[in-house]
Amino acid sequence: LLQSGRHRWLAGLKTLLLNVSRAVTSDVLITFSPTAGPSRLNTTEKGKAGKIHLPREIFRSLSNQTVPVVVTVLNIQQFGMFKEINQTAQVLDNTVVGITVGESSISGLQDPVQLTFPHRELPQSVTPQCVFWDPSKGTPCLGQVWGWAQGLYQHSQPFPVPVAGQAGGWSRSGCDTQPGDKGTVCSCDHLTFFTLLLNQALDGSTAKALMAVATAGCGVAMAFSIFTIAFCIFIRCRFRFEETIRINLGLHMNLVGSLFLLNLAFLLNSGLSGRTHPRACRVLGGLTHYCLLCCFTWTALEGCQLYLLFVKVLGIYIPHYLGKLCLVGWGFPALVVGVAGGIGSYGEYSIQTTDQQVLAHLCWITSKHLLVHYITNCGYFGLIFLFNMAVFGVVTQKSCSLQGTGAVQGYRKPWKVALVAAGLFFLLGATWALAFLTYGISSTPVLYLFTILNSLQGIFIFIWLVILYYPKTKETTGSLSYIIRHDKTTTASQD
Repeated sequence: LLQSGRHRWLAGLKTLLLNVSRAVTSDVLITFSPTAGPSRLNTTEKGKAGKIHLPREIFRSLSNQTVPVVVTVLNIQQFGMFKEINQTAQVLDNTVVGITVGESSISGLQDPVQLTFPHRELPQSVTPQCVFWDPSKGTPCLGQVWGWAQGLYQHSQPFPVPVAGQAGGWSRSGCDTQPGDKGTVCSCDHLTFFTLLLNQALDGSTAKALMAVATAGCGVAMAFSIFTIAFCIFIRCRFRFEETIRINLGLHMNLVGSLFLLNLAFLLNSGLSGRTHPRACRVLGGLTHYCLLCCFTWTALEGCQLYLLFVKVLGIYIPHYLGKLCLVGWGFPALVVGVAGGIGSYGEYSIQTTDQQVLAHLCWITSKHLLVHYITNCGYFGLIFLFNMAVFGVVTQKSCSLQGTGAVQGYRKPWKVALVAAGLFFLLGATWALAFLTYGISSTPVLYLFTILNSLQGIFIFIWLVILYYPKTKETTGSLSYIIRHDKTTTASQD
């Protein structure tokens, strides 16, 4: 049912021909590597071979009793082909794998073809993407031709190979990417030329630009954080507010204080990492992680406070409420960092390119303990973000309902609505969610947006607090405090 394969090698081009019967009872398995080319079973270098899984569905749908299967492994650097105009992504090992079955084009497979491209663990800044060569992409140019690999096999059908100068480009349509630590599995519903692109989120110039923007933004944010804390202390001492507003101001002060410490830790990290003793780097990494978790925790407490004010509107008396919030906001992150530090999670972390060029050194969670990062940072913030966005929706609905009844006159001004919404958006830490979009091909603009917005978070909170909380000759009926108090009064009267 499956005849022995025949090999023919040229410089940079290695092929395997198999004659497969349409009555084959099992899937066809082939291994390949850039050096040894394609072969049956596991005859290539152990642990370094890629794998091709051809489902038997392919052969049962053909009319001929026996069909030739040609597997080609090409080194595109030697041939000067498979290159897009302005291509920035790197082709893994400069290797492209071509698969043809018979003379017809095969697509729309229910059981996909699987190719496993082996590789070492990739840096976090690199995203693998399974792609195939689509001749229909790009602009046709002079000299568009098809090369035919003839004479490699006697009495065998030729198969097309695109050569330098032709139109085309990489496409991921119909291909699914499943990345792993030791390799990436590509599942595609058609047969053609495949490869694994390594998309570099950061290059040297982009990393330097982002560091410059973040450093400048952190410096400005630290100054405005000090202004915000001083402003909150001033109005709490100078003016008489009800207890709810005083608690809100205390919450804002702690959130801004955590932002100040986070910006300070980042500046220390970027300035000292790479030149510190390993033990000092571990301490600095733990401090940076602690400040980040404090920032996340205080945004969660802001959301909880808003929930109590707008959902549990009649209020719940909790003795020493602000003190207990401080115990959670500053104590819980210390517990998490203590456990993470106890298992040796902190140390020097390097941001690298695909060719192992180091872009930056940071004292952070090491590569060996990335699970700690995914749980304590990504998972923790993900839960906080979902909760806070639900609270944000409730607050927005309450504000709109009050505006519709005409109870809050100041809210008829569109700029006031936008201002309150934007302020709550920053208070609840929504801009941190951009971190989930900084993976993939188009991540560089998102990285700039993430860096700028989070660096300026302290400035926006300061402006918001000054406009909404500073008393005027007549109380600003569009302020958050007025909305809270009016909502409480309305609910009490309805009860």
